[in-house]
Amino acid sequence: MGRKTLLALGLAALTTASVAQTVPDDTTPTAGLDLPANLQIFGKQDPNIRKPTAIVNDVVITGTDVDQRVAMVIALNNIPNLQADEKDRLRLQVLRSLIDETLQIQEAKADKIDVTKEDIDNSFARVSRSFQRTPEQMRTWLRQIGSSERSIKRQIEGELAWSRLLRRRVSIEVSDEEVNAILKRLQESKGTDEYRFYEIYMNATSDRASEVFAAEQRMLEQLKQGTPFEYLARTYSEASTKATGGDLGWVRIAMLPDQLSVVGQKMNVGEVAGPIELPTGFSILYLADKRQVLMADPRDAKLALKQLTIHFAKGTTEAQAQTLAANFAESTKTMQGCGDAARVAGTLGAEVVDNDSIRVRELPGPLQQMVLGLQVGQSTQPFGSVEDGVRVLVLCGRDDPTAANLPSAEQLGEQIAEQRTNLRAQRMLRDLRRDAIVEYR
Repeated sequence: MGRKTLLALGLAALTTASVAQTVPDDTTPTAGLDLPANLQIFGKQDPNIRKPTAIVNDVVITGTDVDQRVAMVIALNNIPNLQADEKDRLRLQVLRSLIDETLQIQEAKADKIDVTKEDIDNSFARVSRSFQRTPEQMRTWLRQIGSSERSIKRQIEGELAWSRLLRRRVSIEVSDEEVNAILKRLQESKGTDEYRFYEIYMNATSDRASEVFAAEQRMLEQLKQGTPFEYLARTYSEASTKATGGDLGWVRIAMLPDQLSVVGQKMNVGEVAGPIELPTGFSILYLADKRQVLMADPRDAKLALKQLTIHFAKGTTEAQAQTLAANFAESTKTMQGCGDAARVAGTLGAEVVDNDSIRVRELPGPLQQMVLGLQVGQSTQPFGSVEDGVRVLVLCGRDDPTAANLPSAEQLGEQIAEQRTNLRAQRMLRDLRRDAIVEYR
């Protein structure tokens, strides 16, 4: 139980997509349902509009339960300026998550699986440490954001109960032949480029194209303001990857639809592109990572850096900042390696900070590209803002990564088993939803 787990809304399958595809949810086959071609809706109530409370097999989920979990999700994901309609969407999503959580706890108890208070308290303490807080500080913080210790402990109980139930009920066997075949394919694809894309897809008929395009443009603005991509994907995407935050997994560029592959192959890690027009709608793409199969990744190089920073006086204009930054750049170009950084900083009144162990991939995307092209002793272009000041990074040393190795047969077998366990978990949860008695209030 850790920090990443708490950022998820409900159970997200951790499977790797073998083929990336943009599939609207409304394309699900309807075989066996005998649906009429021209149907008439009777009555006015929209069954998708629910008040945020429910009774699940006689267990009540209150409005307070929903509000406190919503507050926790907003704070953990650092979602700024949430509009009223967006918050309503989030409340419905959280309600569905709480219903699933309740069903999971109930099923575990029916199987005589006991999650003790001590188990929950220990996990709560670990979660607190992952946020660099004591349990008491975590309780205070939760109250300050409008959530509660009870809400987070309920989620902890649900995750512990469900994981123990899966261990009891699900047994996956992976044959040696299957593992060896996958290892062979990996070896044969050595050096091939693979991309880790995330996508927000929205279906758009011709009469809704401008509306959907504008909606995705608003999402791009939200991303610039700091809204997490995965949150927007879970909330708005209409693709089958919605449940996993838009994650397409590791794919080759040729696996993407033509319109996405043309854009995707030009992107750098950390970049977002869109709206991209498709035959059936629009997509926003985010390139989270890129690699070559079984090859050393230059972004795994460990760097020793010096950072020089100058701050601008209050009231400095953009034009003045540009001039000061240009002078800063000229001065740092004369620097003769890291040993000369203190002298140059002194002449500029700059602050100096050392970091002797940072990986390239830990830097923001644009900086990754800059430092990868540096030789030892060279500095980057200035970067920053009028408000935060301007910085340059000086490369003092670099330890290049070693070539990646094939995973062991045991590691690969465990990965396959975990993927299949998650698929089985999805089916179990689907069955629980189907059989549950849920009364919305």
